[in-house]
Amino acid sequence: MNKKVFVSGCYDMLHSGHVAFFKEASTYGDLYVGIGSDATIRDLKDRKTINTEQERLYMVKAIRYVKDAFVNSGSGILDFAEDVIALKPDIFFVNSDGYTPGKKRFCEEHGIELVVSKRIPEAGLPTRSTTALRQECKIPYRIDLAGGWLDQPYVSKHHPGAVLTINIEPDYDFNNRGGMSTSSRKAAIEMWHIDIPEGDRETLAKMVFRYENPPGSPYISGSQDAIGIVMPCLNKLNYDNNYWPTNIESIKDDDVLDFIEKNLWLIPLAPRDNKYDVLADTHIDAEGAKRLADAAEACWQALIAKDIDAWGKATTESFMAQVAMFPNMISEHVQKAIDEYKDHVKGYKITGAGGGGYLVVISDQNIDKAIQIRIRRK
Repeated sequence: MNKKVFVSGCYDMLHSGHVAFFKEASTYGDLYVGIGSDATIRDLKDRKTINTEQERLYMVKAIRYVKDAFVNSGSGILDFAEDVIALKPDIFFVNSDGYTPGKKRFCEEHGIELVVSKRIPEAGLPTRSTTALRQECKIPYRIDLAGGWLDQPYVSKHHPGAVLTINIEPDYDFNNRGGMSTSSRKAAIEMWHIDIPEGDRETLAKMVFRYENPPGSPYISGSQDAIGIVMPCLNKLNYDNNYWPTNIESIKDDDVLDFIEKNLWLIPLAPRDNKYDVLADTHIDAEGAKRLADAAEACWQALIAKDIDAWGKATTESFMAQVAMFPNMISEHVQKAIDEYKDHVKGYKITGAGGGGYLVVISDQNIDKAIQIRIRRK
């Protein structure tokens, strides 16, 4: 009997890259495809699909490399779990940007071999991705490298300090509520549709911040999100008991930005629990705020010096300072992902809190199955 091979995904805007992926997967055995439901995609990506789940199912089933296909019955990143348990495949086949530590653990628990695609395009055809086909929207994402939470006055009132952000090209369709400033990006898309317009960048960032936080908002989103998606390159946002930084320092040096791109890796994390509350059980005080501010300053100096050991140490210290004040940032599955990598990298942190985002690791060695980003330079 042929081995059973399982793949899972959205498969909206079906293109040659999907077909090549199915063709490669089918070389391992009979291919079964699980398709994310409309509800799951809306929850993870905060957008509607171009084609409904039934249309997507019809198209995928029509591809000759596919033995059978179905709509996954669950929700979240592991929406396929019950279906896979019933199917009992021998191989779970994924793309590098579809790999997560949670999927790896799931396969280990159920005796399934996890195989990562080599992304082999058909001869004479380009390598395609759905994200690339969506490039009509060029509004960036952002990652904070250190100092996160100091953009909130209830933290910086205890001690002034900086948040370090980098402006990320939208090469991937990053998870909604994943700590990549997706809500601020959504506000910018509603305002500008396609890309950041010409004009003074700080003024434009203030427009996003005000749009996202209208009068009467019960919770004020941090300004590092708005600044992070609008201002290119690497930025140091210096806060002192206010929602807006007292000043912003920027590094546009290609050597520094290349250094960051080369040594920063993202590993997707499973979604956080719907009842999750990062603001519960906090321990915010002057000692914790100073620890966070000192770590952010150390990270800034390490990046300027292109010192990866110091960068990794400062990133980890910044993250530990965050967790000391906001212990709910780490959930059980986040801690498992950290434990898998922490002893083999220079440093680590997470985007977002509690899951749903990405484990960020600093390493001068290749991290298998991880994502690398491009920093917007202009």
